[in-house]
Amino acid sequence: MPRIFLPLGENPRIVHIAGENARYLLTVLRCREGEELEILDGRGLCYSTKIVSLTRKEVIAEVSGVTPRNTESGINLILAQGLLKGEKMDLVVQKTTELGVKEIIPVVTERSQVRETRKTGRWKKIASDASRQCGRTAIPVIREPVPYHSLFSVNSEYNPCLGKCKGLLFWEERGMKMKELRDRLGECMTMIIAVGPEGGFTEAEAKLAESGGFLIASLGNRILRAETAAISATAIVQLLFGDLG
Repeated sequence: MPRIFLPLGENPRIVHIAGENARYLLTVLRCREGEELEILDGRGLCYSTKIVSLTRKEVIAEVSGVTPRNTESGINLILAQGLLKGEKMDLVVQKTTELGVKEIIPVVTERSQVRETRKTGRWKKIASDASRQCGRTAIPVIREPVPYHSLFSVNSEYNPCLGKCKGLLFWEERGMKMKELRDRLGECMTMIIAVGPEGGFTEAEAKLAESGGFLIASLGNRILRAETAAISATAIVQLLFGDLG
């Protein structure tokens, strides 16, 4: 069934859909009058509707019912991803969205080959499309790129030392196995995981993370590509602490 994200007011009976959502329904999905459409409001409600009118600029749908829907993970999972080249970052945003991350923070590290970007808008669209495709009820927040060290400032909401979250930094040089970390971390509601760019994190960056309350984690004996590491780390954390499995 076609599905879109669209913020809605209180108890709508008729929904007017314009802009990119209308173009998506008309040109990509080729929807027709009488076809059913699900509208997710981003706050956990799913509106069942039927398309009653289509023009080139607007789709009008009539609401037939509304039900709560929650496909979000029980863990508030934040990915701090070292900026990647080309389409690798696109892939990470898409796949980790499907796996349930709530927030993605692109970070500029010592070995980042990309140090500034204007792709945040593109990544937001990729996250929105991926959320719609996999049936999520919320779209991840995509932050503007920040310097790596800013994650550990005394004012940073992501600093585990403040007690608001727990943190893992995945590093190929050393680190605890995930089974050990499961016992060490126990139950957690919010976790930030850090994955490096091409070339990984430096020793100094790993030590900075440790001083900031992060635990160093290993993904095994093989060195993974940065994009593979991000997707694998997200899946493993969701399996151990979230809603996979």
